[in-house]
Amino acid sequence: MGLGFLESPEIVPNRPRPMGFVSRVTVSVCHSERALLLKLIFPMYPTIAKMSHFDDEKFKQLQLKVKFNVIPKTRLKKFGKLFDGYPTGLVKSEPGGFVMPPTYGENAEKIYRMKPRTDDVWLLTFPKCGTTWTSELLWLLKNDCNFETAAKIQLHSRAPFLEMPYLSAVSGPMKNFLMTVDKVEKLPSPRVIRPHLPFYLLPPELLDTTKVVYVARNPKDVIVSYYFHHKLIKVHGYTGTLDEFAEFFINDEVVYAPFFPHILDAWSKRHHPNMHFMFYEDMKKDLRGEIEKVATFLGKSYSDEQLGKLTEHLKFENFQKNESVNSESGKKFGAMNEDGRFIRNGKTGDWKNHFSPELNSRIDEWIEKNLAGTDLKFVTELEHQD
Repeated sequence: MGLGFLESPEIVPNRPRPMGFVSRVTVSVCHSERALLLKLIFPMYPTIAKMSHFDDEKFKQLQLKVKFNVIPKTRLKKFGKLFDGYPTGLVKSEPGGFVMPPTYGENAEKIYRMKPRTDDVWLLTFPKCGTTWTSELLWLLKNDCNFETAAKIQLHSRAPFLEMPYLSAVSGPMKNFLMTVDKVEKLPSPRVIRPHLPFYLLPPELLDTTKVVYVARNPKDVIVSYYFHHKLIKVHGYTGTLDEFAEFFINDEVVYAPFFPHILDAWSKRHHPNMHFMFYEDMKKDLRGEIEKVATFLGKSYSDEQLGKLTEHLKFENFQKNESVNSESGKKFGAMNEDGRFIRNGKTGDWKNHFSPELNSRIDEWIEKNLAGTDLKFVTELEHQD
């Protein structure tokens, strides 16, 4: 089937592609911001990429042995009415069953063939598991807690969202502002890079080459947060209910699904010396303690005063108001709807405010089925949290 379109009278007619989400969080960098980034950050680091574990001949032979085929259901009118942002439907990888827009499938090899550096730090997460929160933490730890620079330059410029340029088709002037793989490859060291992709779609030498931080979050809160995200971000254009969205989620019919294979693969690698596996709920319970663990993993040492300032900086009420991380500027570009916030709630256990008893029961069964035979456990409620 490839990336072709299904011939069916139920196929959604091609609608204009929404540019919103891409024009917002695409790690787009205006010329003045790029100049500031170069001036304030880049002189501090060597510009020659540090790499290891790569053999040129071996690299030339690297090939992603994954195909992306159209999901027929996502080309039907019923699906298109609920997800208005996918005019050409979605595709699924074979093997793996990984769901993405077609434009990612067309560019997946570019990311797979990237060359990680020994002084990189890569943050891996399923969406809505604390990616933005942890990205800010990692960037500050890698950059001597330079709060002044962090306030001046948007996070999506400092810590590129790797596959963002490939989540939707972009043309015209905006295309020049996207932080594509080619541009990320040219960034001076050290880099903080954040994909939502599973390991098997990332460079195969990643974990043996550089530090990787993986953040997991309980699936109940992920579903709620991802639902509101889909309502907010115009590229998704979701118009349905939470119950409908939850069904799409547990049936692996949303972008970045499936949830459990993504996390369980990382969980199986948690003892690798270059891997730091952490839980969102632990950050909510003891933010200072988790910051110290990550600093130790990265080989960084900071004073009690610096750690205290970093903890205060990352507290939710401060983080939500921080214009360099909260993505509220996306509304000015028409990328997001006015109703809602990118940094929304952050609470562990918020699912209780949204799930009906029937929905909660179905999700409990889904979780139990997918965790059977594993030692991974999630915390879905906290008595005390930051």
